[in-house]
Amino acid sequence: MNYDEIFSISSPQEFEKLSLEIFRYQYEHIPVYRKFCDLLKTNPREVSRLEAIPFLPIEFFKTHTVIASGKKAEITFSSSGTTGSLTSKHHVSDLTLYERSFELAFKQFYGDPAKMVILALLPSYLERDGSSLIYMAQHLIEKSRQPESGFYLNDLKKLKETLENLEKQARKVLLIGVSFALLDLIELHSFNLKNTIVMETGGMKGRRREMIREELHQILKKGFGVEKIHSEYGMTELLSQAYSMGDGVFQTPPWMKLLIRDPEDALTYLPEGKTGGINVIDLANINSCAFIATQDLGKNLGNNKTEVLGRFDNSDIRGCNLLVI
Repeated sequence: MNYDEIFSISSPQEFEKLSLEIFRYQYEHIPVYRKFCDLLKTNPREVSRLEAIPFLPIEFFKTHTVIASGKKAEITFSSSGTTGSLTSKHHVSDLTLYERSFELAFKQFYGDPAKMVILALLPSYLERDGSSLIYMAQHLIEKSRQPESGFYLNDLKKLKETLENLEKQARKVLLIGVSFALLDLIELHSFNLKNTIVMETGGMKGRRREMIREELHQILKKGFGVEKIHSEYGMTELLSQAYSMGDGVFQTPPWMKLLIRDPEDALTYLPEGKTGGINVIDLANINSCAFIATQDLGKNLGNNKTEVLGRFDNSDIRGCNLLVI
């Protein structure tokens, strides 16, 4: 399949048409997905709309190798997990797909990374191998080409000085950080940032108590002196990301879609405003699985906007970017 088709979608009709094509391709070429569809007695020739496509439970990335037959992994991303727990593994056959996906999505929502300084405060991710978030952040930092751009592992004093110097110069800055590290930073230093976007990637990673998004964002807004806290919705099992410009309301790039399923009936979808499980269509996942049922809760607000609320109570706490509600 021509990858260019994925990243040139310009209408809902094109998205649905290509989704159905990729569904049939994945049924034929991804053994674990085919078995799953067969168990549901899904005949791919009878599937003619998005809602009829089976969504593979995200847990399969922990227990099975999800990759198209004949494809080899160029890289394998893994989730952080908790001690003793199974970790998700995403076998990526073509890194250029991931790079195109996150570059184009980032440019859609934030513009050219070369026009900003990108500061990454991601200690829990840097301390292990296999993080797709670190891969993305490193790539964007390189694209930034600004001398101040880079990772700040535990040097919060240096990060504070950098932020203050950039603020004095009225430079455009993106600070992307894991929640507990951003909280550590504002406990030591207070800011009044006018030119900096603060983006949290969620999760306390066992370092602090979990809190709901509203509480976290209120603390971060006060500590950084900003009106909104941005967020990124991405995970090991995806090659695309949704972004929130504030209030936990996310938008997706044209090749990605979030659907809300009934938590009591996985094959039924809910209308706007109703809370349910999030199903993700990520067409960049062409050689793994583009149709994933997550353990995340959300509600569809219409107009390509989805509020992400947290995780199901019974799902394990792992290294993804959501808070426990």
